[in-house]
Amino acid sequence: MPTPGRMVVISGPSGSGKSTICRRLLEDPRVVFSVSATTRKKRDGEVDGRDYHFLSREEFKRRVERGEFIEHAEVFGNMYGTLRAPMQSALAEGKLYLLEIDVQGALQLKALGEPGLYVFVAPPDFEELRRRLVKRNTETPEMLERRLHKAEDEYRERVKYDHIVVNGDLDTAVKEIRAIMGLEPHGAAPSGARPEPGSRSSSSRPKGG
Repeated sequence: MPTPGRMVVISGPSGSGKSTICRRLLEDPRVVFSVSATTRKKRDGEVDGRDYHFLSREEFKRRVERGEFIEHAEVFGNMYGTLRAPMQSALAEGKLYLLEIDVQGALQLKALGEPGLYVFVAPPDFEELRRRLVKRNTETPEMLERRLHKAEDEYRERVKYDHIVVNGDLDTAVKEIRAIMGLEPHGAAPSGARPEPGSRSSSSRPKGG
């Protein structure tokens, strides 16, 4: 019988690089990605069941009522949620179950006492975050400012996570999160001072308690 797996929650502000980090983590066959459900419209290139489970608001609400989500939240007018059954199946197979969810959903899971590793991915500083969001060229000026304000609110919640990783260098950030997850050959997570935006290096540290 396989050793039970573990849930790993990755979250952080838009533009922090968490999606890119998750794609890199998924190169390891021991990691399984949680496909969230959402009511938002499908974007070009997205595939139902691979990128998201795209649901109508009515279907989403029915699933909430049936208790099919371990967490769900509304973000910018759209509903997002993590389905319970795929996670239970992956954990039973001994996999690391990777959730890339917003801060609201992550803290909801933590408040419910869901066991796992909770990792906050932070930008090096807010000017770099603005630069990344502008470079995407997917936001109106109003939406850009809205996301930056939300990022400030989310950043204040970082102390509630088990680990904080500053994504100043992608390769370093990926390696540190792999160490936190127990995927690096000889490593536990590196120790050191908890980083703050403004630092150009990537660092992580377990949070006491």
